[in-house]
Amino acid sequence: MAKEIQVTYDCADPAAQAAFWAQALGYRVQPPPEGFADWTAALTAWGVPPELHNSRSAITDPDGKGPRVFFQKVPEGKTGKNRLHLDVRAAPGLTGDERMAALEVEATRLEALGGKRLYRLDPNGLDEGIIVMADPEGNEFCLD
Repeated sequence: MAKEIQVTYDCADPAAQAAFWAQALGYRVQPPPEGFADWTAALTAWGVPPELHNSRSAITDPDGKGPRVFFQKVPEGKTGKNRLHLDVRAAPGLTGDERMAALEVEATRLEALGGKRLYRLDPNGLDEGIIVMADPEGNEFCLD
């Protein structure tokens, strides 16, 4: 039987990372538990000190198909290249110029949200072409 997975990011600012990735993936920030207007109310009611309110956040697929993505605050910054990265499927089924144009549109949208374009690999007969980007904290991902 297949297992459900969650993708977890170590980061400095969980709320900001959750906001970026929710927009990037078409997800939503996980709503607070029933009975609470927002996460601040829930965390305060549970006795979590205000300085820890941004120690974690999560986003979920509104259609329930994709994995939950969890962001946890850690004291150290990113120091090297990711060993694992996400491929954001921004142009499935498209090829050639049409594919690269769709990837460019998505790269521009994500740059406006705080992402950074690292480089572009054009189609070469073997690969269909991608744009490599980084999220606001420098985690690499591919627009595929």
